[in-house]
Amino acid sequence: MEYGRGHYPVMVVLHLGLLAGCLVETALAHRPFLPALGWPMLALALAAQGLRWWCVTALGRRWNTRVIVVPGLPPVVGGPYRWLRHPNYLAVVVEGEALPLVHSNWLTATVFTLCNGVLLATRVRCEETALATLPPASARPSAPAATP
Repeated sequence: MEYGRGHYPVMVVLHLGLLAGCLVETALAHRPFLPALGWPMLALALAAQGLRWWCVTALGRRWNTRVIVVPGLPPVVGGPYRWLRHPNYLAVVVEGEALPLVHSNWLTATVFTLCNGVLLATRVRCEETALATLPPASARPSAPAATP
């Protein structure tokens, strides 16, 4: 079952805007690469990608960019989901700040962060509603008992 179809196109446009903003602001505002800022921000952006791929791996075949739940399947509680309820959104927040700042694009970082905050509030509420329909994680199907 899919939840949040209405906000999904906004999310796509916002994320495309982040990438476009990085390119446009660098070119039009002649933003420099400042090594003291750029290298740490690049490291953070790469760390965010690492977290994202850990999320993708933990979700396996369930991974997608939409809010979709399979009725009857418990939520994933392994990988980064063991410690954080929405770890991919942490990756998005870090990426949204760090990626533009690799080239000192403070305007793109600020606009994306503000818009993303509003979007994430909607998205997390939507995802929490969807997750509430699932059985508890402790209701995982167990393996059949071995016969003696």
